[in-house]
Amino acid sequence: MLRSPDQTTPASREPKAPATLSFEAQILALLPQLRRYSRSLTRSDAESEDLLQDCVEKVLVSRSQWRGSNFKSWTYRIMTNLHLNTRRAIARRPSVGIEEAETVAASSGYDDPLEKKRLFQALETLPGEAHAVLMLVVVEGHSYQDVADMLDIPVGTVMSRLSRARRALREKIREENVIPLRRPR
Repeated sequence: MLRSPDQTTPASREPKAPATLSFEAQILALLPQLRRYSRSLTRSDAESEDLLQDCVEKVLVSRSQWRGSNFKSWTYRIMTNLHLNTRRAIARRPSVGIEEAETVAASSGYDDPLEKKRLFQALETLPGEAHAVLMLVVVEGHSYQDVADMLDIPVGTVMSRLSRARRALREKIREENVIPLRRPR
């Protein structure tokens, strides 16, 4: 029995596994995560959108260089390299965009708006590498191995940067008596 194109079998309605998605579909599936990561790197909405666009363009142009490895790690690595190249070329003053603060604040577990603001002010004092690792592990929920692959660094370096970032954040909070040290809900 022939079916018309709009008649689908139950199996064809199931979402495809990541390995079977087309190259473009994999990029589209990663866009929300890439957008958050670009915002955490640039700390600016305008710069974030530029970085995201540059990354997607570079991924599409470099598609022949992808070796079939972890697509997500490969794409994050491209974004990280683009960001580092931009930082090297142009000295930028980091700033947090309102949308980024709201996005991350919503996932931070802190309910008091003033507490959230102070936490983000303390986060902004972290160096770029520490800030990126902290955002990827704590906010985005990536594993140490995934972050190591994304940033092209050893897992031990991820762990030490995360430890130093947490320590620096604790010290900054203590110094300024910004917020009490407690676990988010």
